[in-house]
Amino acid sequence: MKPTKKPKRPRDPNQLAAAVVAEAVGDAPPEELDTRDPAAVSLGRRGGLKGGKARAEKLSPERRKEIAKKANEARWKK
Repeated sequence: MKPTKKPKRPRDPNQLAAAVVAEAVGDAPPEELDTRDPAAVSLGRRGGLKGGKARAEKLSPERRKEIAKKANEARWKK
């Protein structure tokens, strides 16, 4: 499995130097591997791709209008 995002390097110069040295010497913590189930990830992605569209098709035009109005009010609220 491929590793997840690389950890951010520290901003403090001393901590950054220590991290670079640890990485060069080999004392750096091992990279964490992605332990998620690939099948579950695939299913979740598939559901996420069609979720909003499927929900919009199920809503009545009146309900969609209410939701849009509420979103617009929230967007422009001061």
